[in-house]
Amino acid sequence: MSYPPDPNNPYGQQPPQQPGYGYPQQPPAAPGYGYPQAPAPGYGIPQQGYGYPQQGYPGVPPYAGWGSRVLAYIIDYFIVGIPSGILYGIGVGQTASSLSCTTSSSGISHCTTSSSGSGTVFVLLGGLVALIGWLILLYRVGTTGQTPGKKAMGIRLAREADGQNIGFGLAVVRFLCHILDGFCCIGYLWPLWDEKKQTFADKIMSTVVVRTK
Repeated sequence: MSYPPDPNNPYGQQPPQQPGYGYPQQPPAAPGYGYPQAPAPGYGIPQQGYGYPQQGYPGVPPYAGWGSRVLAYIIDYFIVGIPSGILYGIGVGQTASSLSCTTSSSGISHCTTSSSGSGTVFVLLGGLVALIGWLILLYRVGTTGQTPGKKAMGIRLAREADGQNIGFGLAVVRFLCHILDGFCCIGYLWPLWDEKKQTFADKIMSTVVVRTK
């Protein structure tokens, strides 16, 4: 004879408890495992920035051509050279006018010069004007990126890394680095075939000349 199961017997409650064991194994728990893995698609984002320093600052304008740079230099040279050249020429002229020559009976010429203080003053003034003029140009190119010549040609000097102005001090150093460009003029001609159209001074100082229009 069989007896009906006792409702007070805990063993009789096992079937209702089985669904509870499956809760951790239910599929809804699976999507939760993927949440910590969500940053995985972002792993490639830092890698895209590795190439920026090699290509210059973002949005870099086109590099200035060799011809426009030469014309800009010629304009600046005349702006500084004409006033200083006039003063220097006056000084040399006054010095030459103080030269006197006499010829002896034997046909030998003797030339003497009398001191001309005004001629010396004009020569010194010419040199001083040239020095001040070039310092002003270096200050302008260092703080604004442009000299009158560069502005007329629509170009400017910029730092290669971020496109900012290089400052007066580095502009002076860059000007001195042009000494290397002067050897056989190779450095001045280098922008003709260089990818970034840089002279030797530009490469040393990490600068570029770009177009503004």
